[in-house]
Amino acid sequence: MTMSAETPPRGANPAPSRGSAAAKPHARGNHIPLVLYDNYARALREFAPLHADKPVGLYTCGPTVYDYQHIGNYRTFLFEDLLKRVLGWNGYDVLHVMNVTDVGHLTSDADTGEDKMEKGSRRTGKTAWNIAALYTEAFVDDLRALNVIEPDVMPRATAHIPEQIAFIADLEAKGYAYRTSDGIYFDTSRQPDYGYLARLDRAGLDAGRRVDLGEKRNATDFALWKFSPPDAERQMEWDSPWGVGFPGWHIECSAMAERYLGDWFDIHCGGEDHIPVHHTNEIAQTEARSGTRLANFWMHGYFLLEGDAKMAKSAGEFLRLKALVDRGYDPLAYRYLCLTGHYRSQLNFTWDALDAAATGLARMRTAFHALPADASVAPDEGFVARFSAAINDDLNAPRALAIAWEALRGDLAPAVKRATLARFDDVFGFALSTWQPAQEAIPGEVETLARARAAARKAKQWADADRLRGELQNAGYDVEDKPDGYALKRREK
Repeated sequence: MTMSAETPPRGANPAPSRGSAAAKPHARGNHIPLVLYDNYARALREFAPLHADKPVGLYTCGPTVYDYQHIGNYRTFLFEDLLKRVLGWNGYDVLHVMNVTDVGHLTSDADTGEDKMEKGSRRTGKTAWNIAALYTEAFVDDLRALNVIEPDVMPRATAHIPEQIAFIADLEAKGYAYRTSDGIYFDTSRQPDYGYLARLDRAGLDAGRRVDLGEKRNATDFALWKFSPPDAERQMEWDSPWGVGFPGWHIECSAMAERYLGDWFDIHCGGEDHIPVHHTNEIAQTEARSGTRLANFWMHGYFLLEGDAKMAKSAGEFLRLKALVDRGYDPLAYRYLCLTGHYRSQLNFTWDALDAAATGLARMRTAFHALPADASVAPDEGFVARFSAAINDDLNAPRALAIAWEALRGDLAPAVKRATLARFDDVFGFALSTWQPAQEAIPGEVETLARARAAARKAKQWADADRLRGELQNAGYDVEDKPDGYALKRREK
């Protein structure tokens, strides 16, 4: 099924044309088309940017900063980083916006329960504002450890309350919002195609509901603005035309995406759990206000499983990136592990799998480091073409990794191998060119012997120099004389 970038598929109002449907990649790109899976269309589609004269607009749903992120969260962020790198591989500049949810995300997707920030504040004894700063900083540190290219813009929900209020006011003026005793809600019955992204059975949801809807008109209606409870003190609340309260989770992404990328941009990403509620509601809001489905492509990364169950903070104990580091793993070993599975397939985490990934990364690094660097040497065109065919086939990282290993183990000239792998690493993000082997500490007595031998050579006391070389070898070290001194290396067994 092939779909035009200019014509939204069934379930969305036609989006206005905003320039050419395709931008010509620069010289770094290639002639192999980039094909991505669009969850809205449920089909593979050839990617073509909406704006010929602008960067590709990419919005990715970021962290809710009431706690640390777990490694399952980072699988989604790594998929989005891979997408961003592949867009760069194809010659596109990217404007990447990732929100930070620091208010409005309730413990239930049904708009019930406590705000996660308030809950996190009570758990830690810190203010909601302080934990937002703490966990945002920890998140950014983890992104850097994973060699994730940082977003161009990381807007916080609490810094964009006016945009969210203006958005809700427009929805109300258009007849899409209604008031209850606890907030302002979006009326999903106004949209015949509500839920198209998730292919929701709205009739079945309404007929089969077994919970009291309260004052909600429909089972799928969702909160745009929640009133502060009269019997509870909130740390995060604002005045609005409807009363003191705070925004719903979904409105923040629609408002901030539009603020930085407009109401019709290229790609919106998130985890597979965003499909039935969060992204469905983002689309509903933007269709109601602006007449578009917000993004031309909707892409989702699938879960990391632990023991065949989704890894989630709600389960209590969860694995942080720090837990892997504390056990001696390089964070990029986890990056390698994630690239061994396609982003649209669930990946089961085991320590054995992480061990295998760590071994694979170590072997690739060591082999790459041993290759001679020559800036005048170009990558092998045949392998680059094969790599492009793999990675442009809906980000097929496992196949791209296999091609990289084939190039590394093949009969290419050593300098060409290095240039080819360095080019591939623009997509993999393993930082091969900057990696250095760990330097083993030389025992003091060995250094003393080596200095004595150097002094004997300088004095042309060759017999002493030979004796000291023998003592170094007995201690397990070879010495290599260099114009500017010497180098010690542990003897191979």
